[in-house]
Amino acid sequence: MRIAIASDHAGFQYKQALKDFLTADGHDVQDFGTDSEDAVDYPLVIRPAADAVARGDCERGIVLGGSGNGEAIVANRLPGVRCALCWNPESAELARRHNDANMISLGERLLSFETVCAIVRTWLTTPFDGGRHLRRIQQIDGEA
Repeated sequence: MRIAIASDHAGFQYKQALKDFLTADGHDVQDFGTDSEDAVDYPLVIRPAADAVARGDCERGIVLGGSGNGEAIVANRLPGVRCALCWNPESAELARRHNDANMISLGERLLSFETVCAIVRTWLTTPFDGGRHLRRIQQIDGEA
C-alpha cells in the first residue's frame, strides 16, 4: 500500500520510526516532512500529505504531532479526506469500520511507540463495513 506520512517537529521521532515499521511490512511510504526536530508550522507539511491522499496518489495517510489534534484538523479540511485522531487500537478499528478513515493522526507526546504500532497495524488491516456507514460518509461528502 502507498502511504503518505508527515509530522511536525513534535511528531518527528515517531514518524521516522514508523517509516521503518511500514517499509518492513512491505508498504511504499512517501514522506512529506518535516526533516528534523526544528520547529515547523504543521500545516505546511500536513497539507501536502493530505493532498496526496485526496488526489489518490497515496491510498492512506498518517500524520503526527504532539497531540495530533492540529494535524487532524488540517487534513480534514480537504474534500475526500477522513482523518481520525486515534488513541488506541479500538479507536483505529472503529475509524476504519464506521468512517472508512483514509488517514489517521497520532500524538507522539500522548502515546507510546508500541501503542502507535498497534494503532497503525489495526487501522491498516481493518476493512470498512459499508452499509449504513456508507450512507453517512456520502452525507459528510455532500453526496446524499
